[in-house]
Amino acid sequence: MRSVIIAGALALIQAPAFGLVIDGDIVRQTGVGQFVVLDPNRSFAVGADTFDDDNLYAFDEDQNIVLESPIRVDIGGVDGRIAAGTVVASHYVFFDSLSGVHVGYVDFDAAILGIAAFQDTMGATDFLANTDVRYISTELRGLEQGDYVWIDEDLPDRLWVYWAGSSPGDYIRVFTEESKAVPLG
Repeated sequence: MRSVIIAGALALIQAPAFGLVIDGDIVRQTGVGQFVVLDPNRSFAVGADTFDDDNLYAFDEDQNIVLESPIRVDIGGVDGRIAAGTVVASHYVFFDSLSGVHVGYVDFDAAILGIAAFQDTMGATDFLANTDVRYISTELRGLEQGDYVWIDEDLPDRLWVYWAGSSPGDYIRVFTEESKAVPLG
């Protein structure tokens, strides 16, 4: 029995940690959307109006990657960058509505380090995707004019969004610290 307990403890210590999307909500909206966490291991496409609904979506991309070189971010970071050697978890958040508007939030299990909110910074960080998701119309990603996202000043693991849907929608990539929790299973 003792060896089983020791083996289990070692497995927990050696198990990879993940920076995860853990919750979210839409607090004000036009439309009938809800917060949805997608499974990136199930094949789907994102972009080019593939969803066309009022939901706020998020999914986890590659997890706990040591950056070999710095990456530029549009929001957060130190002087607009996340330094080489930093361990990051990547997440994709989007709103693909034709006419909805909403204010909402997404909670992660680790503090947000930075956000890629425009096409050039998203394209430069595509190497952090590493999912079964097909990213289409990538030249149209980012925030549409007049839409905003920000990191909560009091809850550094909460991302706030204020955006209006039109074609093609709003797409951002969020970088968090390494996870605080080790998932079981």
